[in-house]
Parts: sequence; structure tokens; C-alpha cells
Amino acid sequence: MLTRKKQKSFNLKTITGLSLGLLGFILPLFFQFEGLSYAGHVALGIFLMAAVFWMFETIPIYSTSMLVIFLQITFLSQQGLLYSEAELPATGVQAHAENVWLVPSSAIDGNTIYIIEDAHNYKTVEVDVVEPGTDMQKIKSADISSDTKLVADTNHKLVGYRPVAFSVFFGTLANPIIILFLGGFMLAGASVKYNLDKNLTNVLLKPFGQKPMFIILGLMIVTATLSAFMSNTATTAMMMTVAIPIAVQVSKEDKFRIILALSIPIAANIGGMATPIGTPPNAIVIANLTQQGINIAFGSWVVLMLPLTILLLFIAWTAMRILYPPTIDNFKLSLKGSFNKSLKAKILYVLFGITVLLWFTEAQHGIPSSMVAFLPIVGLTVTSVMKQEDIRSLPWEVLWLVAGGIALGISMENTGLAMWLVSSISWDAFPQLLLLMVFGFVALMFSNFLSNTVTATLLIPLAVSMGTSGIAGEGFSLVITSLVIGAACNMAMLLPISTPPNAIAMSTGFIKTPDMVKIGIIIGLVGIVAVLVLSQLYWPLIIN
Repeated sequence: MLTRKKQKSFNLKTITGLSLGLLGFILPLFFQFEGLSYAGHVALGIFLMAAVFWMFETIPIYSTSMLVIFLQITFLSQQGLLYSEAELPATGVQAHAENVWLVPSSAIDGNTIYIIEDAHNYKTVEVDVVEPGTDMQKIKSADISSDTKLVADTNHKLVGYRPVAFSVFFGTLANPIIILFLGGFMLAGASVKYNLDKNLTNVLLKPFGQKPMFIILGLMIVTATLSAFMSNTATTAMMMTVAIPIAVQVSKEDKFRIILALSIPIAANIGGMATPIGTPPNAIVIANLTQQGINIAFGSWVVLMLPLTILLLFIAWTAMRILYPPTIDNFKLSLKGSFNKSLKAKILYVLFGITVLLWFTEAQHGIPSSMVAFLPIVGLTVTSVMKQEDIRSLPWEVLWLVAGGIALGISMENTGLAMWLVSSISWDAFPQLLLLMVFGFVALMFSNFLSNTVTATLLIPLAVSMGTSGIAGEGFSLVITSLVIGAACNMAMLLPISTPPNAIAMSTGFIKTPDMVKIGIIIGLVGIVAVLVLSQLYWPLIIN
């Protein structure tokens, strides 16, 4: 009976997600939204469908990213179905008097005309309409001449969009951020293969003694450190193998078991903020800023985020100590293991050390972190430290997920969709601090119910459009706003579904959802306040 109920629930969720997703894709194609280009309507349909599919997990989230790229090359590329043969319908202007021209009504959109510069480009010009409502309207403008060509149909698919080559969307799979993540995955996979992660854990936990809360502090520090360079999910899964044997030795009534299970995912989520490769939202922030010509070095990111990481770890540790005080006074850890001394393991140690060193000193030597990331990719494969089966086991689906997010951001920006979405709100009426607070809370709440990667994918392009358009008013900082969104996405720890590490912790049976909610609320609220303080007092010092 339980299985049937679950099956019915699953089917209902899948059918609902599929129906809403397809509806979201189709509706913008039949309804005209003022100010949004034809291509923008197509991009809006892709955006809505992707958002619904990600929310309901109608299909695997990485499959949604693949679908996004497929739809973009099919409908929004130069070689796609809509644009391969498309040409702008053009018309000329007729002189009437000095700076006064006769223009067909179809070529005027309100008080705007579109001047064609080449086959796929145009510029908008504001004009004064002298006699509206006639077939040939009189306009006044000093920006046009007798040989000016105008768009004859302002609703044409090429108005407001210059199609890009299909390779632009495929190229997201080779984006420098993808290579950066792949380098991190290679190091993480090799570390697991040669037990570097477990041996480092043993070494790092020894100084924390036998007091329960100090053991927890040690576990959190080690987990956060590993999570800065490994996947949060992989780190949590690995560290749970350390925590579970400790928990089973403790009485079921002792709240120490709750703290053990909670501390690992919390530390993994927080630790992921510390480096650009820690979590996908970090990569999305950097990728979008890089597209705007803004580069944040690996070491600079660490300097920006490390204070927040340390503060949240301490807040989480203190909150758990107060909410779930352990009964036992002492607990002796049994830590065993020795470092692998084989040649391949030594090669891993050297490559790991060199890569991390180059990442942290990027500002000094100027080599981009994504270029450095190719060192372990090449080094670990040519030396057979990572073999064919090891490479196959890497989380390639995460790279597809990030690539789809980058591709979605490209189409949202190129079609004007992102600009249209943000221009509907008078952002300049918001004080800058309030604007950051709104972005932070929206990112935090969305990430608790959606993937933090999805949330970052949806919100970061909006912030970029606000920064490039100037509609957010003076004082708006694209970098700081993006950092606020990225940090808030990583603080989603309210529910078991919020992040994979939370789900792993829940699967142990040591905690219940209310336990996670209590800590999640504290970390979320304190985290947002901390982020706002840093955005005003600390980050500007580093960025400027």
C-alpha cells in the first residue's frame, strides 16, 4: 500500500511538472508581451519550462540542462529552425521637410524606430511623431537620413535579437568554469581513490581531543575544508563514514547523535562557499561576471568568502551546542590509517599541492584558475593516476547542469529577456541595501525548495542585466550583488530536500526534519545579516 501511494504521488508530481512545463513553454509563443522581442518570448518559454522542470524534477535536473541547450540551438541559433533563412523586412524613409520624414506606420513602435545596420543588427532611435494614426506618419529626428533603412515590421523575429551561432551554446560545455570544476572533480576522485581524504581527516581530527563538542568542531572544520575543494555531496558522503561509527557508540537518547548527523551537511554547505570550485553557484557567479569582463581570482574569492565561512561555522557550532547539548563528557576517537606511499599516490600529492598553491596565488602569477585546473586533468591522466574507469565515475552530470545554466544566461541576456524581467520593477526606488536584502532573501528561500544551482542560474542573469542597464540606480554593484546571491544560495539548509548533503544526513535516521529546520532558520537569518554587513563594510575594500 505504501509503495502504491508513493507511486501515485510520484506520477502526480511528474504529470503536474510535465504539464506546467509544457504550458510554460507554449504560452509565451501565443501571448504578446509589450517590450519583449520575439526571441525574448521564445527564451521566456524555455526559461519557464526549465524552471518548472527543475522545481518538480520532472526529468533529472541535468537532463533539463541538456534540453535547454537543445532548444536554444534549435530555436535561437543562426542555424536553427527560426533564423536560418530569416531576413529583416526593411523599408526606406521619405523626406518631408528638414529633419521631418515620412515613415510607414508599421515601422514605428510607439515613439521608437529601428534602424538596420546589417542583416542581423539594428539600433533603436527615439523620435517625435508629428501626425500619428496615418499610414505614412510624420516623424522628427536628426538621427536618420534619406538612405536610412528601417524595420518594416517591429514584431519581426529578428527585431531585438541578433542570432548567435549554435556553437555558442555548445561552447558552454568547454567554458573555463566547466574546466575549473572538472579539475576539482579529478583531484577529488583521485583523493578518494588513494585515501588522501580519509588520511587527511585522521590527521586533522587528532588535535581536537575527547570533548564531544570539540570533536564536533573538528569534524566541521575538516568537512568544510574538504568541501572547499570537493563536491559538497561527496564530502558529506565520505565524512558520514567517519561520523556514523561514532554515533552508533553513543546512547540513542544522547543528543550528541543529532549534532553528529547535523554537523556534517551544515559544514559541507558552508565550506563550499570558500572557493570558486566549492559549489556550482560559485561557478555561476564567476561565469556571469567573467562574461562582463570582471574576473575574480581564486585567491581573491577566498579572501572575500573566508570570513563568512568561519563566522557561519562558529554560529552553527554554537547553535547546536545550545539546542542539543550532549550528555556524555568524553569520547575517545579511534583514528587509524597511513598515507599511501606508492608512486602514483605521490604524484597525486605533488599535483594536488601545486594546483592548490597556484590557485591561491593567482593574483601574483596571473594564470587563470581554469588554466591551472587543466594541470591535474592532464597530469593525473598521463601518469595513469586516474584511469579510464576512474574518469567515467566522475560526476559529469554536474558539468552538464552548470553548462545548461550558463547557456540559459546567454540567451536571457542576448534576447533581452533578462532586461525585460528586471525593467518591469522600479529598482531605482529601492535603497541599495534593501535591494541586496531582497535578492538575498529571494535566493535563500528559492534555494530551500529548488536546487541552489537552479536558483543561482535564474537570479544571477537578472543581476547582470540590472548592472549592465543601469536601471538599478547609482551605487549598484554587480559584483557585490552577485556575491550576495551566490552566498545566499549556499545557505539553504532548512529542509532535507534543500541540498543533497541534507538528504544524506536525514538518511542516517539520527535526525528529524524539525532538527534541521531549527538550525537552518538560524543559519539562514544570521547568514543574510552577515552577508549584508560584509557587503557594506568588507567586500568593497577587497573589490575596489
